[in-house]
Amino acid sequence: MDEKTNYIENVEKRLNICFKDKELIEIALTHSSYANGRKNVKFNERLEFLGDSVLQLCISEYLFSMYKNKPEGELTKKRSLIVCENSLYEIARKWDIGKYIKMSRGEELTGGRERTSILADCVEAIIAAVHVDFGYERARKFIIDNFNGIIQKAMENKIVLDYKTRLQEILQKNGDVSIDYVLISYDGPPHRRKFYTEVCMDKNVLGKGMGYSKKESEQNAAHNALNKLDFKTSGRV
Repeated sequence: MDEKTNYIENVEKRLNICFKDKELIEIALTHSSYANGRKNVKFNERLEFLGDSVLQLCISEYLFSMYKNKPEGELTKKRSLIVCENSLYEIARKWDIGKYIKMSRGEELTGGRERTSILADCVEAIIAAVHVDFGYERARKFIIDNFNGIIQKAMENKIVLDYKTRLQEILQKNGDVSIDYVLISYDGPPHRRKFYTEVCMDKNVLGKGMGYSKKESEQNAAHNALNKLDFKTSGRV
């Protein structure tokens, strides 16, 4: 078995699907940076364009048929949570797809394999590859099987996109309190710095977070605090 065949088979195992046209999944996993300077290398932006539409339609149909008593406005809000970049990133992490994406060395050194936008775009491209290779019904099943957990969280108001704001709302519900985000340390090379942050209330540490920017580490610290405090989140804030 050659290296390319092994690579594709490993991806298929992660996705639990076997492609008829192996080139489709290879293109879906190729970032534009990898194609730069290489002749006749196709990358995933066209598939991403198609996958976005397939995902939107599939989730719209599913919500329409499964939640018959929900008004249009509420369904629109739920759909926006399910198909948002953060949700796509969560799917990509579940598949561990970052390590399979073909990208330039420079993109990789600057954190491309964990960049939310790159991973989210790759998920859309993979959805398109399934659609092109097998048709809409198979793509629909693939989407619902993989997004079911996110759909449930969205319908139960358990998706929060801004953990810092949500934490502040909860902690200050009964009056003002002092909430501080403290950068504890950072490490790694300049192009791949990791930041470690604690969120404190009145000098008591509530949560800790790591991120590849100060903003990301603060959001993760707030998320950690919400989990520790066992608060139920109440949707997008």
